[in-house]
Amino acid sequence: MISIPHKAKQFLIVVTKLLIVGGAFYFIYNQLANNDKLDWEKFIVLFKKNQSVAGISFILLLSVLNRFFEILKWQNLVSFLHKITLPESTKQVLGALTAGLFTPNGVGEYAGKALFFEKSKAKKIVFLNLICNGIQMILTVIFGTIGLWILGYRFWVLVILLSAFGFWILGFGLKTFSIKGYSIEKLIQKINEIPKAIHQKNIFLAVCRYLIFSHQYYFLFLAFDVHLPYFTMMAAIASVYFLASSLPTFQFLDFAVKGSVAVYFFGILGVNEWIVVFISTLMWFLNVVLPVVIGSYYVMNYKVLSPTQSLRGTTQYQP
Repeated sequence: MISIPHKAKQFLIVVTKLLIVGGAFYFIYNQLANNDKLDWEKFIVLFKKNQSVAGISFILLLSVLNRFFEILKWQNLVSFLHKITLPESTKQVLGALTAGLFTPNGVGEYAGKALFFEKSKAKKIVFLNLICNGIQMILTVIFGTIGLWILGYRFWVLVILLSAFGFWILGFGLKTFSIKGYSIEKLIQKINEIPKAIHQKNIFLAVCRYLIFSHQYYFLFLAFDVHLPYFTMMAAIASVYFLASSLPTFQFLDFAVKGSVAVYFFGILGVNEWIVVFISTLMWFLNVVLPVVIGSYYVMNYKVLSPTQSLRGTTQYQP
């Protein structure tokens, strides 16, 4: 096995950090500067008309709460292995978010979180992150299906329900089928090893987070003078998140995908396209860009501990 000199290893770590942070900021700038659908003049006129310190503070508060509940979810799940503090959970969530910004469907986030723990726990951390993201996706499907039903897309709902039933039957029939030692039955056993109290708290926090970011979307529409019936707008928002989350994409293109789907649904409801695009961009900026800016600090300050250092009750991050 080839041994890499310590100085060369440190140099590679620094280069990797710079590539992650530099790449993240480049993609953010590129999307904001070169999006020809963003009419900044219209935005400034509307902003001056409806500007409110209380309103801006409220929207920012929802962004903080959105990420805060994600941090609480991660802290809760990792407690299955060992307790971590809220600041440690914050470093891991925001650092991993930055690392996963330009990877397909944020898969880099899984590796990002695993780096904060010893190698022997890597598979368990990836599994816990799968549980963390999985419950959020399940809620997105449930609320999205309800939203499609409210909007009158009954055929789509029927297809979704039949597909879910088909996958359930297939999964039940193949639960003992194993690929390289992995099977659905073994996955269920691993899930059941996690205490019910942790699962229940995870579901509660995931529901809170979903309600927060979906209502942030709703309040932004109100701020842009879009007044539709509450349940109609929430149904459209739930449908947008469901369909957009079902499409393979990169985190840095998230607003473009959600924006395109949102333009379709809200266009049918008579909402101006530029307003839909702007709100989708603002949601991306508030809930992805700002956390990534903070996460960049944690990425740049990340240090790998030596193998001899104990990791019991702590992580591989050192300020």
